[in-house]
Amino acid sequence: MYKLHTWLPEGGNEPDSLDQFDNLEKHTQWGIEFVERYNKFVKDRTEIEISYAKQLRNLSKKYQPKKNSREEEEQRYTSCQAFLAILNEMNDYAGQHEVIAENMSGLIFAELSRYIQELKQERKLHFQEGRRAQQHIESCWKQLENSKRRFERDCKEAERAQQHFEKMDNDLNVTKADVEKARQQAHTRHHMASESKTEYSNVLQNFNKEQHEHYYTNIPNIFQRIQDLDERRIVKIGESMKTFSEVDRQVIPIIGKCLDEITKAAESIDEKHDTQLVIEAFKSGFEQPGDVEFEDFSQPMKRTVSESSLSNSRSDGKQESKGGKSKGKLWPFIKKNKGSGPEDFSNLPPEQRRKKLQQKIDEINKEIQKESDQKDGLMKMKDAYIKNPQLGRPETVDPKLAEIEQTIEKLRQESQKFEAWLAEVEGRLPVRTDQPRRPSEMHELQSTAVNNCAQDRESSPDGSYTEEQNQDPELKVAAQCEFDDEFDDEEVLAAIGTCKAMYPFEGQNEGTIAMAEGETLSVIEEDKGDGWTRVRRNEDEEGYVPTSYVEVYLDRNTKGAMTYI
Repeated sequence: MYKLHTWLPEGGNEPDSLDQFDNLEKHTQWGIEFVERYNKFVKDRTEIEISYAKQLRNLSKKYQPKKNSREEEEQRYTSCQAFLAILNEMNDYAGQHEVIAENMSGLIFAELSRYIQELKQERKLHFQEGRRAQQHIESCWKQLENSKRRFERDCKEAERAQQHFEKMDNDLNVTKADVEKARQQAHTRHHMASESKTEYSNVLQNFNKEQHEHYYTNIPNIFQRIQDLDERRIVKIGESMKTFSEVDRQVIPIIGKCLDEITKAAESIDEKHDTQLVIEAFKSGFEQPGDVEFEDFSQPMKRTVSESSLSNSRSDGKQESKGGKSKGKLWPFIKKNKGSGPEDFSNLPPEQRRKKLQQKIDEINKEIQKESDQKDGLMKMKDAYIKNPQLGRPETVDPKLAEIEQTIEKLRQESQKFEAWLAEVEGRLPVRTDQPRRPSEMHELQSTAVNNCAQDRESSPDGSYTEEQNQDPELKVAAQCEFDDEFDDEEVLAAIGTCKAMYPFEGQNEGTIAMAEGETLSVIEEDKGDGWTRVRRNEDEEGYVPTSYVEVYLDRNTKGAMTYI
């Protein structure tokens, strides 16, 4: 208990406890200001955490690989993948600092702000009660002083009246009436003094009782409540400081996991894998050249160049001589032509040409799928117009459908052209099987075979590459154009998942299969980027359906727990 109260000094002066209330008031006010200062510190720390998290997120976003750029292609390398993993972990790391800021704001700052208001209100009530008690005892003291002074005055007046009466009574010249009057006056004064004495005695007893209650009960209770308030303030600030530590400690395990993942990403870097990717990306497909034969110019003989030399033409084996010098194509050492190059990429080495052609075919197939999806949407719109004429006129859709059909046909012809060049590079021919063809391939097969048979290009003067024509042209064309009518038995493909039809599909084209809305089919081959998925019904009927028409659910043991919609 704050035992700061003082007692009445000897001599009966006014009690002096106001100074102790002033001291306590200053101390408790300082305590509240200290809590406010600490709370401001927590708020500033919260703002720092928020700013730090924001800067980390911006940093991670800044270094993320940009789409459709070289940086996206670089993600094939394990070192780039590790760096991307670090960027993602830094994003999660920033999230933990946001958690720190959120918890500090909610568990400390908001809680202390509420507590400070309660503390101020409670402190105000205690000191108001103390002042009322002080004012009450001061009022009792003043009442005692007034009663005491009145009793003293009445006693003096009674003494003077008594002396006057005795004087009049001893004076022989004073009449009996004057003496009686003086006696009555003295009696009245004595009676007033007696009443003042009684009043003073009662007031004194009451004051002593109030004073005892004030100093032994009221003031100690008020001081005790102020002490409890101050102790609770100290405990609260201690708990807040402990929470300040715990907020950080709670996210340490998650931050540790982020750092572990960064370490794991660094350890996943495989230098052999990365260098092999470089080899695969830039290999030319040329055979290594043989030794260069010695040309003896000292003898009058026909000078030739070794067929195994780098100077030997890889396309037709022809040599052109001028002034005794052969003009061969030195592939590894020639300078690439500037500009876009031929459309068939024949200026590139075989392996690079194959990759470029395949990339071009994939791009065209994506465009075909895009146009097909748009066509399907227009067809649905037309059907809706037919069923509900109030929505619009069906014939308004026909010009756009015709335009899309022309675009798809042009893209298919373009795809057939690049397929033919790719078949030439890979030395393959289309093979007829009883397996249903993808709809995107149905229009390509025949023209691909014809183009493969018809094309017999030679190397261009600028060093463009074509395959060696070692075969007799007639035999080669006959071999390439001859189709085997006997179909090889094909192993039945196992289902890799299921799919559910979101829309009905008529399946009128060759290689497709009809399905009803809501029907469930088995998936035996995924969408390879051309917008078609191969499915089976009842183990004996299979074909292709548009991928955009179904929800595909692949089995976990085949492609992982993935769902394509």
